[in-house]
Amino acid sequence: MMDLLIRSYSEVGAFPHLYHVDGVQCQSHMNRIVSEANGDLHPFRKQGIPSVDFDNKGIYLVSVTKSGCLTVHDFEALYCQTQELTCLKECESKHLLHLSQNRQLDTVRWNPLNQDEVVCASVKSNELLIFDVGYVSSEPVEVLRTRQTTTVHGSRIHKGLSDIAFTSNDSRILASDTNGAINVWDRRVKALPCLELTSNSCTSSGALNSIELNAENQIIFGAGKHGLVYVWDIRGGRASATFQSHREVVHPPVTSLKLATMLEKIGSLKAQADIVPKEIHSVDLNPSCPYQLAFHLDDGWSGVLDMNNFEVTHIHCPPPAWLNDSYIPADLSYLRKPSWLSTCSIYLAGSSSDCGIHLLDFYPSTSSPSHVDYKEDRNEISMRNQNNQNRFIPLSEGVISCAAHPLYNAIVVGTKQTSLLVISQGHESYRGED
Repeated sequence: MMDLLIRSYSEVGAFPHLYHVDGVQCQSHMNRIVSEANGDLHPFRKQGIPSVDFDNKGIYLVSVTKSGCLTVHDFEALYCQTQELTCLKECESKHLLHLSQNRQLDTVRWNPLNQDEVVCASVKSNELLIFDVGYVSSEPVEVLRTRQTTTVHGSRIHKGLSDIAFTSNDSRILASDTNGAINVWDRRVKALPCLELTSNSCTSSGALNSIELNAENQIIFGAGKHGLVYVWDIRGGRASATFQSHREVVHPPVTSLKLATMLEKIGSLKAQADIVPKEIHSVDLNPSCPYQLAFHLDDGWSGVLDMNNFEVTHIHCPPPAWLNDSYIPADLSYLRKPSWLSTCSIYLAGSSSDCGIHLLDFYPSTSSPSHVDYKEDRNEISMRNQNNQNRFIPLSEGVISCAAHPLYNAIVVGTKQTSLLVISQGHESYRGED
């Protein structure tokens, strides 16, 4: 069934961000048109949808653009438009909310405890912006800020915020920053963090790009610039006490894992490639297998860390970019944000060098073609006719961010050209005798 699912996907809809605010083209719209008119080789620095997210039930989809637009769609209305003519253009009357903030936005998340709220962050700002989508207002209902730090020379260090996570049982919000720390706010207390979780490299070059909190609110994972995965364990002892405290405290990780060292232990991989430390763009827990922590690197590699034994169990290394005739030069201003399908162990990762998305079978077994101990059984393949495999789906635009519907496994991606692409099973029309 998983093999059939992977084979069934294709791009069924493309919706460029061509909106107007009070009759005037929004900033994202203008940047797209100007870049296309100039024929820029790197037109994406002020373009792109770096983050998309579904609400808990998959009814609404939220996205943000590099130019500062926050948009909320009714997913069913968006999906129904994919059945129209081949030249698809999103109907402005069908999106629920479009706010232009005139500031760069890099991450957006629904609040799982209040589905009327979305939280936005930017690597250019130390503020979390909380919007209530129940009514249209360009002003956030609440703003949370980080504490500024001072260097030995007395200057202030700028903190940008790269990723957001929520505890599932209270009002705490977590955000990783560009100085290598995780800030924790308790909204019941104040707008400044009540807790700071530090990595081993709290410098401007040690940014944390991605954070994950496990379902039991016990373990926090973070990863970023230096190719390290940090683990904060808040289940007991002093760490637990500090997490429950309302005082300003600082707490280091209980352990850190150097990904390059773990990859070197895979003999077949080391024999074929030079293993060097690489920036980690994203870490994501598998909703179908909670001990699988997926990672995605700046060169397009993806894999899985088994957090029970701290080993890399799966790895996918796409062909080098120079082998691809349609190679697109990488734009380092983007952090790619992959996602898991919600009901099976398939990892969705945008290509770093081509217009398309990888659907990776990361099933927690040696039967997965990405497992480091996978051995191809020719007899088994001939009996089944088809075997589970990774698949690359070519798309019309380059992918930055991915989100999977929580119930139906439809996929929505944000692109470098500021479009939303819908990837699902193709529509077929059946007409009966009546």
